[in-house]
Amino acid sequence: MEVNIAALTEQIMELIAIVIVSGIICIKLSVKLHLPDTVLFIIAGIIIGPELLGLVSFKDFPVANQLVLTFGAAYILYDGGREIQLSILNKVKVSVALLSTIGVIVSAFITAFFAQRLLNLDFMYALLLGSAIASTDPSVLVPLFKTINISPKLKQTIISESAFNDAAGAIMTFAVIGLLAGSSFSITSSIWELAKTAGGGILVGGILGYFSTLLVSEHKFGFFTGHKGEIVVAAVLGAYFIATHLGVSGFMAVFVVGIVFGNIELLNLTIEEEGYNLHLNFKEVLVRILRIMIFVILGTQMSFNVLSEYWKGALLVVLSLVFIARPVSVLFSVLIDRRAAWSFREILYLMWTRETGVIPAALAGMLLSMQIPHAQVISAVTFMAIIITLSFQASTAKYVAKILKLEESEIY
Repeated sequence: MEVNIAALTEQIMELIAIVIVSGIICIKLSVKLHLPDTVLFIIAGIIIGPELLGLVSFKDFPVANQLVLTFGAAYILYDGGREIQLSILNKVKVSVALLSTIGVIVSAFITAFFAQRLLNLDFMYALLLGSAIASTDPSVLVPLFKTINISPKLKQTIISESAFNDAAGAIMTFAVIGLLAGSSFSITSSIWELAKTAGGGILVGGILGYFSTLLVSEHKFGFFTGHKGEIVVAAVLGAYFIATHLGVSGFMAVFVVGIVFGNIELLNLTIEEEGYNLHLNFKEVLVRILRIMIFVILGTQMSFNVLSEYWKGALLVVLSLVFIARPVSVLFSVLIDRRAAWSFREILYLMWTRETGVIPAALAGMLLSMQIPHAQVISAVTFMAIIITLSFQASTAKYVAKILKLEESEIY
């Protein structure tokens, strides 16, 4: 038994080394080719994965695969939370709430309408597809909008939506699975489930974030001053574990941990400069490694057989998601929010910003493992959505901001 464990450990270490080196090469190439590194990560995953060279496959290591995807998404969400300024978020809270709830529902139903016709699916399975790909991706949006000079209001709305809509997308997906299994549907119970999942995650993240910040601050209880990087990793892991153990949103919890760390001045706390700078350097390297791991692994899971069978219908469904479902869901959400005072150009930019990534991929993988009927089709559409939105929307986000004259002179 010990020999087997040692052999498996060595194999996992080998896979991780290959993935990271491939990712570093992609980062260098992305600068020369002027392409988003995430797109090249996925392509690298396809090349080194079982479909082509066969150098990397995590099929025999489901725990390692799930750990990378879950912790990676969680830590990147924490990083996104750090970018949020509560004073600005307060001004757009209605828009964020509606985009993360009503927007997800509208997007899922419109996508389902087209999926039913283009892929010849029963409506409930089409709705399952629409629900699975309804949420946006913080692992792409958080790093992307650190480099784009747009207003804090617009930037933080996009990042916050990507954190909050994960819960709504997952809840809707599980609700449709329940209906397919014969369960009854209740709007009241669904709203309560969403409120409990999101609210519980906020509560867990707020409590753990406060005490973690206190421990690394210059307060009299700052027993771990100078070790912010280490405590943050523990806080992210702990917040996710506690929240999911309590049946609430782990991703929401880690996002709120990030918000607390990013707004310590509101808590009248300070962190010594050396420890803060050390944490920033550590965080940037860890986020880079996690992004490489997440998207290269996603690329290794791409199935040419599934894509070749459904690519035409999948492409059309994704185009309907990008050019119809997203714009309509944005209009339903932001026009109600008078306080945010959205301009027409800002609304257009929100319509274009709709990247698909880790959470939809994880949901698609879950449907495959559960052997849900038509899960292969849902998987094909999900990967098509990832490729298209990362290739075209993420890569043109800065250019579109420039065209719409939304760029500002300072990066916030």
